[in-house]
Amino acid sequence: MTLKNILTQNGKLRKTSKATGLRCFNFSIPAYKSLSGKVTCPFAKDCVKYCYAQKSFYKIPRNMQYQEERYELTKRSDFVDIMVQEIISKRADVIRIHDAGDFYNVRYIHKWFEIANELPEVRFYAYTKSISLFKLDTIKDIIPENMDIIFSEGSKTDSLIDFDRDRHARIFKKHEDLLHAGYVSSMDNDLLATKWYTDNNKIGLVFH
Repeated sequence: MTLKNILTQNGKLRKTSKATGLRCFNFSIPAYKSLSGKVTCPFAKDCVKYCYAQKSFYKIPRNMQYQEERYELTKRSDFVDIMVQEIISKRADVIRIHDAGDFYNVRYIHKWFEIANELPEVRFYAYTKSISLFKLDTIKDIIPENMDIIFSEGSKTDSLIDFDRDRHARIFKKHEDLLHAGYVSSMDNDLLATKWYTDNNKIGLVFH
């Protein structure tokens, strides 16, 4: 793997970078399962049927191989050091963790906490269905100040979401329904999902 393939920009983050003037990148691993059969989204449920990260661009063989290599990278002991150096070299302002894949265990979450703590001037955020892991006392009390976690509906543990207090994301069929329900749309600017841009914890997306 070459370093240029670790952090990338999907179409939405390119739009977000243009809209905000910030250097926004994403880190992705295989969606749901790796090529070797390892589950990378252990709490996925309904979303498995319509996951955008299992379609089109993400299914190009070359991109699937890059995702596989990134997944293997996450398991290495030097993952934190490599990521810190890559983020610095890209002069990134914002990192979206997982436009594909998810936090697959506690140890992996801690690695991202280390990365965020090493780079307090960089903003990190992630949509996740690993809700039960982030509800653990050993996790929820040490989330870095510069990291925003957004719980995504459609998991096996949606019942753990406090819809009044937890920042969460819901998918709607129409934009009008999203607004009527009091949600903020992050369709064009992904940073509208974060606490840095809105106090509203209800983040809406339209099915596409």
